Amino acid sequence: MIEFIVGGLIFGACLAFAFWGLPRFGVYRKRLAGVAALAEAQAEAEVTVREARADRDAAVLLAEAEVERAKGVAKATEIVGKALHENEGYLRYLWIERLTNQEAKIIYVPTEGGLPILEAGRRAHGKV
Repeated sequence: MIEFIVGGLIFGACLAFAFWGLPRFGVYRKRLAGVAALAEAQAEAEVTVREARADRDAAVLLAEAEVERAKGVAKATEIVGKALHENEGYLRYLWIERLTNQEAKIIYVPTEGGLPILEAGRRAHGKV
């Protein structure tokens, strides 16, 4: 009979502990889940911020590279332009060479204002 009473007391204590502890355990478990969700959200936000910073840094570096490339092109254009401006005879030579090496039979000669009269005489003679 003592075993029955002791068993009943143990069962009652376990039941009382379950009624008292299970709600608190549920609250504890939800709090831990909330903390985990918050930590995950913070980590995702940090990753997003770092990716945005990396994109910005890449854009800045690409812009700087483009500026440097443009400076190089401008300097090369200046050098070539100065060299050609000071050597008009070489430009005439290149023009004559190009004319002699072409297979085309039509040559456009600039008139007043530098504009050519395009094929004005060909249509009048029926040579199209």
